[in-house]
Amino acid sequence: MRAGDAARKTKPKAGESLVAGYRPLPGIYDEMVEADGRVRPHWQRLIAGLGELPREELVRRFAVADRSLRDSGVFYRVYDEDGGGERPWPLAPLPLVVAADEWKALARGLKQRAALLEAVLADAYGPATLVADGSLPAALIAGSREFLRPLAGVAPPGGAWLRQYAVDLGRGPDGRWWVLGDRTQAPSGAGYALENRVAISRALPELFRDLEVERLAGFFQAFRSGLAGLVRRDDPRIGLLTPGTLSETYFEHAYLARYLGFLLVEGGDLVVRDDAVYIRTVAGLKRADVLWRRLDADYADPLELNPQSRLGVPGLVDAVRHGSVVIANALGSGLVEARALLGFLPGLAQSLTGSDLEIPNIATWWCGQPAERDEVLERLATMAVGPAFEASLPEVLDRGMTLGSALDAPTLARVTAAIRRRGADVVGQEVVRLSTMPVWRDGKLEPRPFVLRVFVTRTENGYEVMPGGFCRISNRADARAVTMQDGGSSADVWVLSDGPVEAVTLLPTADRSAVRRSTGVLPSRVADNVFWLGRYLERAEATLRVVRALVGRLDAVDAASAPPIRRLADLLVTWNAAPAKPRPVGLIVTAFAAMTRDDLGGAIPSLASAARGTASSIRERLAPDAWRVLGDLQRLDQTLPAQPTGADLFELANSALRTLSAFAGLSQENMNRHTGWRFLDLGRRIERGVATARFASVFGEEAATFGDLDVLLELADSQITYRSRYLAGLARTPVTDLVLLDPANPRSLAFQIGEIEEHLEHLPGGTGGGPLTPPQRIAARLATDLRTADPATFGVDDVRAGERALLALSDEIATRFFSHRGRPEAVAAEELG
Repeated sequence: MRAGDAARKTKPKAGESLVAGYRPLPGIYDEMVEADGRVRPHWQRLIAGLGELPREELVRRFAVADRSLRDSGVFYRVYDEDGGGERPWPLAPLPLVVAADEWKALARGLKQRAALLEAVLADAYGPATLVADGSLPAALIAGSREFLRPLAGVAPPGGAWLRQYAVDLGRGPDGRWWVLGDRTQAPSGAGYALENRVAISRALPELFRDLEVERLAGFFQAFRSGLAGLVRRDDPRIGLLTPGTLSETYFEHAYLARYLGFLLVEGGDLVVRDDAVYIRTVAGLKRADVLWRRLDADYADPLELNPQSRLGVPGLVDAVRHGSVVIANALGSGLVEARALLGFLPGLAQSLTGSDLEIPNIATWWCGQPAERDEVLERLATMAVGPAFEASLPEVLDRGMTLGSALDAPTLARVTAAIRRRGADVVGQEVVRLSTMPVWRDGKLEPRPFVLRVFVTRTENGYEVMPGGFCRISNRADARAVTMQDGGSSADVWVLSDGPVEAVTLLPTADRSAVRRSTGVLPSRVADNVFWLGRYLERAEATLRVVRALVGRLDAVDAASAPPIRRLADLLVTWNAAPAKPRPVGLIVTAFAAMTRDDLGGAIPSLASAARGTASSIRERLAPDAWRVLGDLQRLDQTLPAQPTGADLFELANSALRTLSAFAGLSQENMNRHTGWRFLDLGRRIERGVATARFASVFGEEAATFGDLDVLLELADSQITYRSRYLAGLARTPVTDLVLLDPANPRSLAFQIGEIEEHLEHLPGGTGGGPLTPPQRIAARLATDLRTADPATFGVDDVRAGERALLALSDEIATRFFSHRGRPEAVAAEELG
């Protein structure tokens, strides 16, 4: 007997204790239980399977799901009075279960609705017959800020407006599904749905397998293939255009770019040349074929759309006119998101498709029409009221749909006046009573309202619906709307199959799949961030070594008089890792500041934040383990006591250095040796070389004492090597040779230069035997100086000259690889066709 057959024979009473106290609100449809309290048939196997697990095991399993999301760095951004910030993804551990037959009916209705909205967009930007024959009021089109006049008469490259469409669904008290809203601008949530699936399937693997839940990968495969099929060449270049790291859903952008193999780009990564869109890369400009747009269309082109935008690409609209780039969804497709349109869709369905809407939308009255306006005013106390086109109505309603009965007297007066003055800006809607589903709260199941977002993609064979979705759950039992910004949670959606489920993967399976050893082009912005990530981490390591050397010596000597210790403290002040204060300075206070102050640019918290902030903009290129290491570095000072001793700071510095070693190990052992890794290591080598030079100029001068040389060897992590080579005591000449000139010492200045030369040779535009590039010339001169130097006469002036050369090298790298703005000559010849 198969495991699935055994699960089907499990008696429902195994989960009776879970639902014993479950009480939905009267008159509300509940997904799990019927009106008489019985578990619905398609939920019985899940509840029975959960009921067979001890409560402690359930709690452990749910913790596994949370840990999976946390380890993957899943977050969303909340905007509030404090400016907002990243919050851990709030996962509800029980999935929403949908029967196979019901899902088929939903999918059929959603395909019909996608085709209807596509037809409306094609007409609005094309012949405008719907306005001409009176099916749609002209004000409904022209009054929407999402109607982009520069695109009127322009057919979208690729032939379709909607490549991915999402719809928010709610179920009424009669059990019927209703459309609450359409998402056509830049639908979000598909990536979070995928992460929810990964987390829950890991926590409940047996149940996921035995219930034969439909997989999601096939949908994403169809979406990717649909975009790739719009390009004639074999290796299309597809970018996911994101607003950037401050976007509420930036994690999803990065996650989907990695999952689908797309290039994550921001507006600043793109440039229009000769009516085509190019990506600024370290190898010059490369043609972009398709852009999956995740920013609002109004911000996409500051030349022809919103001139205040700093997120878009100047000239993008003109590139669309010339048909040289496919935008998904097409610019202007947000037009059909308007709530005002909902009241007209039932009639349009009849005229455009010849049939009624299979999934009706919530009853909506647009106040731009006299009869509808009067009805909304008359029934305002029993309706929901909100903006017809925008997210809010400034100085009237500061958010979306709001219950008329919940408005206070001043707000009610403002809304009434706004409707009378300019009714086209307002809609009234039927009050929504959302159905509920079970959530796990304090060791038991409780009903909570939810909204289900489902996704549709256009393929060469028609529309395809994701067999699952993005389920948002309110934390209030009587909520009429659900948003993640208001503290809601999210659940996986299990669509049950009526037969065996095929395991689908996005990995290529065809025997003749082309072998690829390249990760594609590297945008200049990404290379810049990777480079600075390496520098920030190496800078943090140098500061930690100074702190460790400082506190490690406090108990061994008279700290107030030992010159090397004073110089260590002064070094922290010079690096802005500790505050400058008149003497005498408390050395513990100085070290403590370097480890805890986030208002000093050179202190560890600031450097850790800078590293993580830089890494967040290249998140799709970092392995989850590397991201976790950066998070660990940020949280290190949380382990310190309120009044730490030197031993506490010493151990914390050691712990932080081990964390940085973990990242270095991951980059050396796990990252492919492609261009991105070379820029990361370049940043590390330059910063390590600069730090080593600064250490040597402070502690390696001609009059250096035994204590100075001992500190220098420790900071350069070369004590063991020195002692194994030289049986006599410390002397300046051999220390100088080991720390600065020895090409075999991985901490020496000479070693860093050797690695830098090797990286520069393999970067785009490397010499290949030809003339040296400007960065290579600087590195070659410094390498020659170090190879020919006499350690006995190599002085502080020479060291400082080496430091200046490294800083000049950094500037040249930035100029050559990170600044392709306004350089049309950087377009590769093969890309011009």
